[in-house]
Amino acid sequence: MYHNIITIILVVVSVLLMISVLLQNRGTGMGAVFGGEGAVYKTKRGAEKVLYWLTIIFAILFLGLSLTLLVV
Repeated sequence: MYHNIITIILVVVSVLLMISVLLQNRGTGMGAVFGGEGAVYKTKRGAEKVLYWLTIIFAILFLGLSLTLLVV
């Protein structure tokens, strides 16, 4: 029974993790290779910061649930 519940939660967390990674900015991309603004340091603010932390939380949850599913 716990196996099914953990699997469902794992699928939901993995989809949320993929969405949070895909929504993040890609940065300068190839522009930095050809002398673009590669040396500029930018801090995360607002929604970008929340998305950054959500990605970390979803990754930790994914790892924990995967290990739990391995043990159960």
